[in-house]
Amino acid sequence: MTASAPLARLVRPSRLARFVLLLTGLFLYGLSLRMMLDANVGTAPWEVLHVGVTRHLPLTVGVVSILTGAVIVTFTALRLKERIGLGTVLNVVLIGVFLDLLAPLIPNPVALGWRWAQFLLGVGLLGFATGAYVAAGLGAGPRDGLTLALNRLSGWPVPRIRSAVEVAVLLVGWALGGPLGWGTLVFALTVGPAMGWGLGLFGVGKKA
Repeated sequence: MTASAPLARLVRPSRLARFVLLLTGLFLYGLSLRMMLDANVGTAPWEVLHVGVTRHLPLTVGVVSILTGAVIVTFTALRLKERIGLGTVLNVVLIGVFLDLLAPLIPNPVALGWRWAQFLLGVGLLGFATGAYVAAGLGAGPRDGLTLALNRLSGWPVPRIRSAVEVAVLLVGWALGGPLGWGTLVFALTVGPAMGWGLGLFGVGKKA
């Protein structure tokens, strides 16, 4: 453990410990998405898509998230030959489950200041959750796997691919009636630093 990676000691070689870290990260990830959704100032591009789909089909946001993840994983595994890990499968299922289970428990603030506070807390929590589930090392999430597979096949830089995918998803979600707002722009500007902070806490990507 170092001052710059205070939670690196939680990343243990024990498979059980890594599994617990993975579950913790996925729960917090689902919680962070729910917080941002219920803040009602806009949300992440993929959630704009998921909510947009619920405007047209009798499905919950969590179910749409699971179905979308399953389609992505199937495509990347069968067509792009990307490896699937236990963490990939649990990412697809559990984040959607947590999104729905937490819906009755997360407040819907009325005051604009509280709505933004909840949204920004959600962004920070997403960064922490990303660090936790990535540090577990049990498989990339479906969207990360898609990005890596496209990078491997096309040779395009990862940031360019991820940005292109996120913009395309956002436009489709907006066309379907998803909650595009100022929070979507704030998310785009802050999610990178939040994820970098979360990964750094667990020592992911840092040299010893």
